Amino acid sequence: MAQIGTFTRDENGNLAGTIKTLALSVKASIRPSSKDNEKAPDYRVHVGQVEIGAAWSKTSREDRDYLSVKLDDPSLPAPIYATLVEGERGEFALIWSR
Repeated sequence: MAQIGTFTRDENGNLAGTIKTLALSVKASIRPSSKDNEKAPDYRVHVGQVEIGAAWSKTSREDRDYLSVKLDDPSLPAPIYATLVEGERGEFALIWSR
C-alpha cells in the first residue's frame, strides 16, 4: 500500500489536497454530493472543474470511518481504488490499494 494523496478538511466539510501518482500530480478537492439513489457516491473528487472520481462513506471493522475512493482519468491505464483515512492530527491520507 502506498500513500498517493494528502488532504485537509475545511469548515464546510470539503477536503482539499494533492494526489500524486506516476501519471497524476494534481491539486484536488473531495466534496459532498447529493445522492439520488442508494448506490450513488457520498462525495465527488474534482481537479478544478473536472470530476475524476467518487467516494463512498464506510466504517471499518474497528469502527473507524473512512472513504472508499475510485479515481479514473484518461491518463490512467485503469481506475485507481484507494482509501481515505484520517490521521492522528486531523490530516487525511489517500492510500492506494490494488
